[in-house]
Amino acid sequence: MAESYMQKCPVAYALDVVGERWTLLIIRDLFRHGPLRFQQFELRLPGIAASTLSTRIRFLEEKGIVESRLYETHPPRPEYFLTESGRALGPVLKALFNWGEKFGGQMDKQVTKR
Repeated sequence: MAESYMQKCPVAYALDVVGERWTLLIIRDLFRHGPLRFQQFELRLPGIAASTLSTRIRFLEEKGIVESRLYETHPPRPEYFLTESGRALGPVLKALFNWGEKFGGQMDKQVTKR
């Protein structure tokens, strides 16, 4: 994962955990469809490399945002779900959703003008 912002700021702390590419989309999918298995993430997130997905999930587990439990023991296969701390990100996702709905199209127009 990227290095810490190393700032004493709640926004920087939050970005240290959820600021990497794909991370919020993993959390979003767990909100919308969870618990999910690794292969289900791959289907829902076209373009993500398996190694990136694995790294992001492992990091979210280390930070207490996501937990796993086995749905099959031979071979061991986990499914992932949000913890209380992960579910607390719901209002953040909702705010980003609302912002994207309101301003997302404007961002596309500005990129094409350049």
